[in-house]
Amino acid sequence: MSAIRTKPGPAAAYAFRLGIVAGAVVGLTAVALLYRLGTITPVIAGYALLVLFPVYLVFVASALSIWLGYDKDATSLRPVYRPKESE
Repeated sequence: MSAIRTKPGPAAAYAFRLGIVAGAVVGLTAVALLYRLGTITPVIAGYALLVLFPVYLVFVASALSIWLGYDKDATSLRPVYRPKESE
């Protein structure tokens, strides 16, 4: 017997937005802190912000979507049929 799965509601959408903002703040703070402490150079900080930061946000979004129930698999899909036009 398959489990009953409900769609995420407005609270999940709000939690997703809040999680993305929190993840962005944490990531930007980490890069700024490493730069401020002299651990990374400006070139590395720029590389991290332009190349690595978007990838980090994708991972954050993936983790949040799984945690909040946005992950759907092939069993959640329903076939869509167009009504046949009468001739």
